[in-house]
Amino acid sequence: MDIKEIQNLIKFVAKSGASEVKLEMDDIKITIKTGSESDTTIVHQVPAAQIPQVTQVAAQPVATEAAKPASEPVAAASDDSKYITIKSPIIGTFYRKPSPDKPLFVEVGQTIAEGDVLCIIEAMKLFNEIESEVSGKVVKILVDDSSPVEFDQPLFLVDPS
Repeated sequence: MDIKEIQNLIKFVAKSGASEVKLEMDDIKITIKTGSESDTTIVHQVPAAQIPQVTQVAAQPVATEAAKPASEPVAAASDDSKYITIKSPIIGTFYRKPSPDKPLFVEVGQTIAEGDVLCIIEAMKLFNEIESEVSGKVVKILVDDSSPVEFDQPLFLVDPS
């Protein structure tokens, strides 16, 4: 996390009206307290050797998301309209298999039924199984394994026919 991101976070917290926000990640701990007297920010950082790893993880999804719309032709977007999009119900880390030594939950071309587990999204050390709400055939997996996902981000395209 660089200085600009920290400054933007401070501005966001000040505008939100929250009195205190604590953010802890592997390489940084931030506490932002706002009060009538003055704004206080405490930043604790561990050695810089860990920071590039976090920067790469955060930068990777942005690069892949920015590249996808530019590379997909308009015709492909209209073809996708007949498919059902399964979206992420939570923010977290997307996993395609229950553990590294187990097989994938689903693969492209596989037929799924309502209630089948499609993936796991890990949020705050809790592993949430994401089940299918539709039956059909998996046409496309839109997220790479072990990638961070946002709320309502498309994960799978399913052909219901």
